[in-house]
Amino acid sequence: MSDQPEQIDMELIKERRENVDHPLFKLFMQYGHGSRRWFLAGLGASTGARFLSLVPPILLGAAIDAIFHQDQPFNVPLLPEAWLPEATISQFWFVVLAMGIALIGTAFLNFVRMSTLNLFSHRVKHEVRVATYRQMQRLDMAFFNEVQTGELLSILSNDTNRLEQFLDDMMGQLLQLSVLIFGTALVLFWFNWQLAFVTLMLIPAGLLFTWWFMRLAEDRYSDVRESVGDINSRLENNLNGIQVIKASNTEEYEDNRVEEQSYEYFRLSWLTLRLNFVYRPGLEALTSIAFIATFIVGGIWLIQGPPGPFTGTLSVGELVIFLLLTQQLVTPLAQIGNAIDRYEDAKASTKRILGLMDLPVYITDRPDAAELVDPDGRVNYENVTFGYEDHSVLTDIDFVAEPGETIGLVGPTGAGKTTIVKLLLRLYDVDEGAIRIDGHDIRDLTLESLRDAMGYVGQENFLFDGSVRDNIRYGQFDATDEEIVVAAKQAEAHDFITQLPEGYDTDIGERGSKLSGGQRQRVAIARTILQSPQIMIFDEATSAVDTETEMLIQRSIDELAADRTTFVIAHRLSTVRDADRILVIEAGRIVEQGTHDALIEEDGLYANLWRVQAGELDQLPDDFVEQAAERVAQQSFD
Repeated sequence: MSDQPEQIDMELIKERRENVDHPLFKLFMQYGHGSRRWFLAGLGASTGARFLSLVPPILLGAAIDAIFHQDQPFNVPLLPEAWLPEATISQFWFVVLAMGIALIGTAFLNFVRMSTLNLFSHRVKHEVRVATYRQMQRLDMAFFNEVQTGELLSILSNDTNRLEQFLDDMMGQLLQLSVLIFGTALVLFWFNWQLAFVTLMLIPAGLLFTWWFMRLAEDRYSDVRESVGDINSRLENNLNGIQVIKASNTEEYEDNRVEEQSYEYFRLSWLTLRLNFVYRPGLEALTSIAFIATFIVGGIWLIQGPPGPFTGTLSVGELVIFLLLTQQLVTPLAQIGNAIDRYEDAKASTKRILGLMDLPVYITDRPDAAELVDPDGRVNYENVTFGYEDHSVLTDIDFVAEPGETIGLVGPTGAGKTTIVKLLLRLYDVDEGAIRIDGHDIRDLTLESLRDAMGYVGQENFLFDGSVRDNIRYGQFDATDEEIVVAAKQAEAHDFITQLPEGYDTDIGERGSKLSGGQRQRVAIARTILQSPQIMIFDEATSAVDTETEMLIQRSIDELAADRTTFVIAHRLSTVRDADRILVIEAGRIVEQGTHDALIEEDGLYANLWRVQAGELDQLPDDFVEQAAERVAQQSFD
């Protein structure tokens, strides 16, 4: 029995995303280990830059009291008096020099901060994107049946970019803001702890305001990221189906569908932006209130003496320090809105990334999996039963394909023919029974060696953007040009390839769009021939081509199958007429098997399917026609 405790569907995918706790921290702990030194350098530079930015206001306050008013001694916090000049003019130039060094040092450290944190963030993005793609490729086919390509592209592109944007600038800004608040608080309490409480009253209010914003923003950003995936899926589907759209004259219909999806993204984004329109001005208002309160209390203190509960003295220079440092807080605190905004956006994206990374993979190598070496190609299906979710597809499939034997698989659409070969490729695992190659249960073999032993040619074989040569060589990257030509000749493809504008170096376009259907099929067969597998699978390899092309492809298949175990799935029964054995599949069961002639004599399902293709419709029994109608209706319902 196959052990799949959780069915891969959108509910599970969303559940895994929502269950990711502290996503950014978890991602930080998993990735970027080789670049931590750059992160630490950026952290150190951020800290140093913000501490240096506090120096000019302190020096200016000291200069006002000691140099210009000359009513206070010349003191600089944390510097011994022995290091400070005594003459007034020397004190002036000391302040100028120290301020210059502090400003230049701040600029240099900001350069270091941006360089190191950007390097760190881009390396993390690279690692995350590669790891996500690697995980995506290894997920079971059930996952790809549920998730659209546009959604996956959104995770690989948009979500990783959002993460990088946060790590680039916003993480550094949050670090700098933390240092600035802490450093400013130390300086202000150093000079006047009472007035410091007035200035810093905005911090707890700002934290409470930020907590309120983050609670509301988290769900909204998650909805926005989901909407991006939806619109990408819609656009990807429409671009892939542009020929059908044009032929069906449905441009306006698709315009409306894209408009609806885009409007949903706009609506969700606008809800999030409206929240920001309250949050960011609110933070600016808090810093403005703190600045005004500091000026009022400090001004009254200087004019009339300590107001209310305040005691002690306050100099003009100290008030200037307070006002300058409070003003320094205004811009960074206003920017925290942008940082929190990016944080929530990155958090939502990281949940989508880690939620995908956390999905279970069931089709994997067992710990003691063996290599399939030089297989003879004996394939044995032993009472195989399989179903998708709660829908049964195959029941008690039992047969043996001997080495070098060609097995034809025929039957009505939806009977389970393609599922039989998908199980052989271990795209899915059987629920009951076993599939063996040369006596080995395929679940006991490594996936790499199992699939290396097989060649698959489908109805619509995917060709990559690039040259004909690159597509034939795909999977056998060290093949020589001579080997490529030999494979193309065996696939009846050499003649048409040499007539292309640049021969084997002709670019065939995305998905091989510059080639005809038959040409694409023959390139795919050449690619499979070059791999020289012992077991071949042809799944409707000639159903989408004309009669002459079918003849050429069929000749290629016959030559290729001469000394290999071969499975041929076909609706055109002429394709399997010469097979060593034909299995007739109906409703997931083998209902007939034998040679073409024997099955015709048996006068069962196969014979009736042959009559359909031969145009002998008046000879079909009524019960066959009724069953065909029921099957078609059921397929439409499914």
